[in-house]
Amino acid sequence: MERLIPVENNLTPPNFIKNIISEDLKSGKVKTVVTRFPPEPNGYLHIGHAKAIWINFALADEFGGRTNLRFDDTNPVKEDVEYVNSIKEDVKWLGFEWEELHFASDYFEEMYNRAVLLIKKGKAYVDDLSADQIREMRGTLTEPGKNSPYRDRSVEENLDLFERMRKGEFKDGEKVLRAKIDMASPNINLRDPVIYRIVHATHHNTGDKWCIYPMYTFAHPLEDAIEGVTHSLCSTEFEDQRPFYDWTIAETEMPHVSHQYEFGRLNLTQTVTSKRKLKKLVDEGIVDGWDDPRMPTISGLRRRGYTPEAIKAFVYETGISKNFGNVDPKMLEHFIREDLKLKAPRTMAVLDPLKVVITNYPEGQIEWLDAENNPENPDMGNRKIPFSREIYIERDDFMENPPSKYFRLFPGNEVRLKHAYFVKCNDVIKDADGNVVEIHCTYDPETKSGTGFTGRKVKGTIHWVEATQAVPAEFRLYEPLILEEEAEKTSDVALEEPVEGLVDDVTVDAAAEPIVEAAEEKSFLDLINPNSLTIAHGFVEPNMKDAKPQDKFQFFRHGYFNVDTKYSKPGQPVFNRIVSLKSSFQLPKA
Repeated sequence: MERLIPVENNLTPPNFIKNIISEDLKSGKVKTVVTRFPPEPNGYLHIGHAKAIWINFALADEFGGRTNLRFDDTNPVKEDVEYVNSIKEDVKWLGFEWEELHFASDYFEEMYNRAVLLIKKGKAYVDDLSADQIREMRGTLTEPGKNSPYRDRSVEENLDLFERMRKGEFKDGEKVLRAKIDMASPNINLRDPVIYRIVHATHHNTGDKWCIYPMYTFAHPLEDAIEGVTHSLCSTEFEDQRPFYDWTIAETEMPHVSHQYEFGRLNLTQTVTSKRKLKKLVDEGIVDGWDDPRMPTISGLRRRGYTPEAIKAFVYETGISKNFGNVDPKMLEHFIREDLKLKAPRTMAVLDPLKVVITNYPEGQIEWLDAENNPENPDMGNRKIPFSREIYIERDDFMENPPSKYFRLFPGNEVRLKHAYFVKCNDVIKDADGNVVEIHCTYDPETKSGTGFTGRKVKGTIHWVEATQAVPAEFRLYEPLILEEEAEKTSDVALEEPVEGLVDDVTVDAAAEPIVEAAEEKSFLDLINPNSLTIAHGFVEPNMKDAKPQDKFQFFRHGYFNVDTKYSKPGQPVFNRIVSLKSSFQLPKA
C-alpha cells in the first residue's frame, strides 16, 4: 500500500544514533542533547543537506534537546553573505528553528590561542614547505610519509613565526602551521595535517582582521567543544577524520568533550550534489541560478514546487544508517505526488493548443459550467468555468488518421469535453502547407456533464480551455539534468563535499588527489541533458490569471505544476512542472 510516512514532531525511524543517544542519557553521560547543523557558506544547500538538517534537528527534538545553526566560515575565498542568507532561508523553509546562531569566525581568537597551546606543548610547528611538497612527503596509503625538515623547530621559533604569520608578514602559501602527530600513521589524516594557512582576503564576517585561517578539520571539533555539542553528527566521509577530531579536542585541552558519529549521506541517481559542480553549472550559465528548478538545491526544489512536507517524508523513508547508497529520484517524486494529491486544485491547461470551433453552438454565447476543484477532496469545493463556440484542445488530442484504439478526436469520432458536452469532429481546416490549424465540431446539448445523460457512451474524455477568456501561459517542462546514472562516478572522490561542508583542499588525502584530477578530465558537463528544459506556450482557465508564485495545481493529464517565483507576472503566469501524474515507482511494503 502506498503511504506518506508520518513525520509529526519530526520523529526519526529506529536508527543507531537514536540508540546511542538513549544510552548516553540513561547512563548520565549526557544531560541535554545538543546537536548542530554546520554548513560552510560556500554555496546553496542541496537535497543531501536536507537529510542532514532533518537528522540533527529531529533527533534533538525527539530527546528534548536543542540544535544550533553554525556556519563553518573558515575559508574567506569561497564564502559569501549570499550563501549565509540562503542557508538560513532553507532551514526555516523546511520547518526547523535553531536554538542559537553561530559562526566559526566568532571563535577565531579562541582557536588561535588553542593553536598557540599546541605549539607550547610541542604538538604543532610552522612549516615552510609548499602545498605540493607537503603532498609529496605525506606518503601513500601503503607507504609512510617523511618528516618535514622544519618539523624540529624550537617552541620559541614556532611561536615567533606563528605570531608573525598572524601579523601578515608572509605571503599566501609561504608558511603553514601543522599539527605534530605521526608521519608514519596508517591513517593518512594524522600525518601532521595542516591546521592553519595564510589567506590575505576579506572575510564576510571578520573583514580584514585576520590573514591566517584555521583549516576546517581543526576548527570543527573546537567549535563543537566550545558550543557544548554532545553528538556531532556528520556523513561517513568524515569517519577517517574522527581520530584527528578526538586528538584536537584532547591536545587543545578543551573543557567539553564532544563525540563524532557518522551516517550515510543521501545521493540521488542522475543528480550532481557537489557544490563545486553545482557552482560550475551556475557560473557557466547552464542553469539560471542556484534556484533553477532543475537543480537539486533546496531553493531549486522550492522554486520547482516541492513542499517541506514531501521532502521530510522522503528523507524519513530513506532512514538513518551507515550505509552509503544512491536513491532513485522517483522516490522523491512519489512523496510530492502523495503530498499534493489532496492539496492541489485540479484545473485544465492546454500546452500545445489547437483551436476547435463548435459550429452549432450559438455565436457570442458564454455558458458557465460547474467543475469540482479536487474530486478526491470534496472540501475544496467547485469553480465555474466558461464554455463557448470556440475552445482550445491539445494538438495531440486530435489525429486525422489515427491508429487503432485511439479514442480521442478524429474525423467522425465523438468524445466528451471534460466538465462539458460530447462533441463530434466533422471537418478539418489546414493551412497552405497542409498543417491542421483548426477543427470544426458539433456538440450535443443533451450530453451536458452532471445532467445524468445515459443515452450513449464515448470512450474518450479530453480537456480544453475556452478560447475568448483563456489566459496565455508559459509552461516549463523538466527532464533530469544529468543523462547518465554514472555521472557521480566522475565526482570529486576526495574533494567531494561531505554533508557538513567542503573539506579544505590542503587537508585532502594525498593518495586520492590524482583520482580527482583524472576525474576532472572527463567533465561532468558532457553528461548534461540538452532536453532538461522544454518551454511550451498555451492557455489556462481564466480563474488562473490571479495565480500567485508558489501556488500549486494539478493540470488534467499533464501533472502537478507550480507558479514560478522568478518569471511569472500578474496576468502572465509561468508554470513549472513539479512532476508528472503517474510513475511505475512503488515504495516497499510496510
